[in-house]
Amino acid sequence: MPIVASENTATIALVLVALGILGWGFYRARPFGKLGILAWLQSVALMSPWLLFFGLFAAGIYLNLVAVLLLLVASTGLYIYLGRQLRKAASDTVLPRPDAAEVKSQSDAFSAPESQRPPGPETIKIVTSSPANNESEIIPVPVEDLKAIQGIFGIDTFFATETIPYQDGVILKGNLRGDPEQVHSRLTASLEEKLNDRYRLFLVENQDEKPVVIILPSTNDPQPTTVSQKILAVVLLLATIATSLETGGLLLSFDFFNSPARYLEVLPIAAGIWAVLGSGEIARRVLANRYKVGLSWPFFIPTLQIGCFGAIDRFESLLPNRKVLFDIAFAGSAAGGIVSVLMLVTGLLLSHPGSLFQIPAEFFKGSVLVGTLAKVVLGSALQQQIVDVHPLVVIGWLGLVITAINLMPAGQLDGGRIVQAIYGRKIASRTTLATFVVLAIVSLVNPLALYWAIVILILQRNLERPSLNELTEPDDARAALGLLALFLMIAALLPLTPALAGRLGIGN
Repeated sequence: MPIVASENTATIALVLVALGILGWGFYRARPFGKLGILAWLQSVALMSPWLLFFGLFAAGIYLNLVAVLLLLVASTGLYIYLGRQLRKAASDTVLPRPDAAEVKSQSDAFSAPESQRPPGPETIKIVTSSPANNESEIIPVPVEDLKAIQGIFGIDTFFATETIPYQDGVILKGNLRGDPEQVHSRLTASLEEKLNDRYRLFLVENQDEKPVVIILPSTNDPQPTTVSQKILAVVLLLATIATSLETGGLLLSFDFFNSPARYLEVLPIAAGIWAVLGSGEIARRVLANRYKVGLSWPFFIPTLQIGCFGAIDRFESLLPNRKVLFDIAFAGSAAGGIVSVLMLVTGLLLSHPGSLFQIPAEFFKGSVLVGTLAKVVLGSALQQQIVDVHPLVVIGWLGLVITAINLMPAGQLDGGRIVQAIYGRKIASRTTLATFVVLAIVSLVNPLALYWAIVILILQRNLERPSLNELTEPDDARAALGLLALFLMIAALLPLTPALAGRLGIGN
């Protein structure tokens, strides 16, 4: 009875938090009128399946796989429809036009004879002093290059009004005069025509959420993997092979390091782990090659618990936009997740009395996703203390854990990159902090969470550097796929409570 009461309290608290988030979102959206309300309705469409799924689950009602898929398809369709309405409403909004003085000043600067032109466009203000200390600063760009940079802007692309020094380049403030993707493409082409490949043009938002252009030398581009880093990658790969074999041994109740001659017994399990890791790496590199983005050698993170925690892949070139960031991050997790789910479902279908693994029914309480799939396929067999399962069930679950860990919305994990691509750097930094807090709480009962929190903190806490075009957001379909991936991550890592498992008939 206390367990049921506590679960009801937790369910009510969860619903209240969700309603609070939706109410806060509506409050923030109202000042933006129709555009704000449509954007808010999109968030409602995406949150509704989550709330419905977990709400029914908390009440002891589980949806079969077909119902879940229909729910997700309906939510995605509504999300895309609202997105089209949002873009249609946004296209009806008149873009701000330059006033008469701005147009005349900019036109005179480009139409006046060469002998009558000032050193730079008259409409651009060059700031050479720091507001903080009122000391003179020198713009770290050669004068001739600065003139060429200032000359690429116009009233139909980006109306630049102020130039200030920034690192080894400059920031140009002003007004965006068109679609960000088209403007960035035109400005980049003009910059390359005038200065070849010497500079990079970034179109981003400043702290006031206003578009600015940042020009930096190409010498600041990401550097290729060094020889020492490649050696480290090879060492980590060998260690991952060893830990995967040891994981297989532990699942078969023996220590592989003490009995290496039994490698044929553990090889199928290790191969399954390698299949999950390899499919994710291949998918990332296929997408990276398609977009002509360089990736470093993979740095695998070996562990004895599940063989490997995944791999760290560093970008060795600048990303053109947030769509590319999403596609590469999503491709790796999608490939690994699909392979894992296929192995899990195939293993469940092949399971029968006398299968190789005899595992406690408690095994299926460790994941909402695995427990639900097992209930759908195995049915009443889960009511026994010991359940006979095919090895693919265990391998598939290990793959799901590896994929789900990498989908946590933190730093440079696939999940962190997906959140950064869809919602921007500000939201991504908040979700990273929230992930740390959740892991810290979970580590009180699961030391594995603490280990992973330390790994993220040391190796992958930082966000990806901005793409060349930060203003163009991924489309609605990508946003829906990203949220589906995050939903499956939660479902894979979230355990069943004893009462919910009892309602599903898992164990006693």
